Amino acid sequence: MNAESSPAEPPVAPAAKRRQRPEKKVEITDPKAIRALAHAARLEVISELYSTQVSRTATELAAQTGLTPSAMSYHLRALQKWGIVVPAPTAGDARERRWKAAGTDFTINSGGGVASPEFAVLDLELDAYRRRVNAYAKDRDERRQRGEAGDVSSVVLASNLLYLTPDQRAELNNRLFDLLRDYELEDPDHVPEGAERMATMWSMIPDDRGKAPAS
Repeated sequence: MNAESSPAEPPVAPAAKRRQRPEKKVEITDPKAIRALAHAARLEVISELYSTQVSRTATELAAQTGLTPSAMSYHLRALQKWGIVVPAPTAGDARERRWKAAGTDFTINSGGGVASPEFAVLDLELDAYRRRVNAYAKDRDERRQRGEAGDVSSVVLASNLLYLTPDQRAELNNRLFDLLRDYELEDPDHVPEGAERMATMWSMIPDDRGKAPAS
């Protein structure tokens, strides 16, 4: 199933040069660490820092999540404890500490145990995505009410059912992430003119409601 908010995209400029980055995966396997992630603000921080690869202050991150800077500082220290974020260099005589992702990629792996805590994290990730959708819809409606021209960016939803072997699942996942990396900015501090920040989500989960046909 695919859904798009606009039937066609306007002509676009050639893609910006993308970043060639050294890979450093941060993988969380400790159940205690995974449970520590089951907080909406902490997941927002992880998404922001790992996706942009740009350092932020507690005040900047607090503004995105609706928390106070002091509360955000607490969450950042908790994430630092598990090696997820690290202090970043501070330019000039800035007094507030900056934080950055501890790596380029972040994964959660509980080993598939019963009552895996990553499912609690998944619920929060889905809630965060719903907040993005609702915020975008509200902003778009307000602009339309003011008589402003509608934007030309597309909201896309795609859902597919596939029959995949374990090797195919791994291949599909790797190919998708390789493709997404091709669209990462070479310099995260310099966004090309006309570029719009877009939120993406990729998920793959066994669908036990149906069985594969017998061969």
